[in-house]
Amino acid sequence: MHIVLVDIHVKPEFLDEFKKATLDNARNSIQEAGVMRFDALQQKEDACRFVLVEVYRQREDQAAHRETAHYIRWRDAVAPMMAEPRVGRIFENVYPDDDSWGKA
Repeated sequence: MHIVLVDIHVKPEFLDEFKKATLDNARNSIQEAGVMRFDALQQKEDACRFVLVEVYRQREDQAAHRETAHYIRWRDAVAPMMAEPRVGRIFENVYPDDDSWGKA
């Protein structure tokens, strides 16, 4: 599996717009064949900070995701909303094992 956590810091005046655009992206992304999970999380202590949890079957599925209309729409819409550049970090799955994903 290919797991990406994306740290995002949004300008306060764009919170509602960012959440609306991100919900559209997440709802469409989870429909992609190679996407196993696509979560959008907002930090409680600082409402301007978000984390996207993206779980793909394989690395190529993330590349395919970046070519979709909903991702491009999201990327372009949220670019001016960022307080700083977003940072993606790639993780390796530990538990549950890949074959049990979604069953634990």
